[in-house]
Amino acid sequence: MHKELRLGVDFGRVINDGSSHPGGDDTVFLSGSVDDAMRTPAMADAFDTLARLTDEFGGNVWVVSKAGERIQERTMQWLDHNGFWSATGIPRANARFCRKRPEKAVHCKQLGITHFIDDRRDVLGHMRGIVPNLYLFGVQKADPPEWAIPTLTWADVETAVTEGIAAEPPRRATRRSRRA
Repeated sequence: MHKELRLGVDFGRVINDGSSHPGGDDTVFLSGSVDDAMRTPAMADAFDTLARLTDEFGGNVWVVSKAGERIQERTMQWLDHNGFWSATGIPRANARFCRKRPEKAVHCKQLGITHFIDDRRDVLGHMRGIVPNLYLFGVQKADPPEWAIPTLTWADVETAVTEGIAAEPPRRATRRSRRA
């Protein structure tokens, strides 16, 4: 039996576009007021693409982010404030947080994540051997490693993920989301 398709997605600089904050400061989400943080835009096409990928993955999609308690709370406020859950179909219960970046791999292993999107190569490096399909999101300062698929935009993510799934042997995806 093939493994069920499961997608994991980072939050900062993948879903949330701190670098495009109206105030021009990409640290506003982290250090500014709650109101300032709520004005931080989403990455272009993130919600629409995630909605389609949530269907593709049968609802098995998780947000997995590194954050301390204050930023974890702010992240959840931003996701709620921006209607993320209803726009994407991802259940609110499918948000996971850890205190250190390497711990994202622990969540991925527990959840059986088969595909993960992150803007940091070091995070994806910790997932090698755990998550078979790794997507390096956004503009990078160096060439991507051979084990990660470069995706500059959400359109690139959707193309890479769906083409990758189509090229693989059939897997089973269900409409219900299992809480793990």
